[in-house]
Amino acid sequence: MNSEGPRLAALLNYCQENERVCPMPVSWKRLYDLLPNTRQVDARWEPPLPLILAAWHEPAACKAARLREHLQWADKHGALDLVDKFLRSLPEEEWFHVND
Repeated sequence: MNSEGPRLAALLNYCQENERVCPMPVSWKRLYDLLPNTRQVDARWEPPLPLILAAWHEPAACKAARLREHLQWADKHGALDLVDKFLRSLPEEEWFHVND
């Protein structure tokens, strides 16, 4: 089980408020671009790419899990403050919600 520090836990909670799932595709791509040390390993990316474009059809639970991976990556690589500021700056319409 992953142990999450209080700052990461607070951001994860924020990302679930108001039935949020993940940022909308353009914003999620911008978030991914903020993550340091992303890299392609063989045919896959670390961390995995956002579920956008052809992957946007994936269930909400998969999108939420992928966003969690991105936030954990940001925390592990010293970018949690930057990512936190970015996500909290998004207007509500830039979020995908459970009932969207």
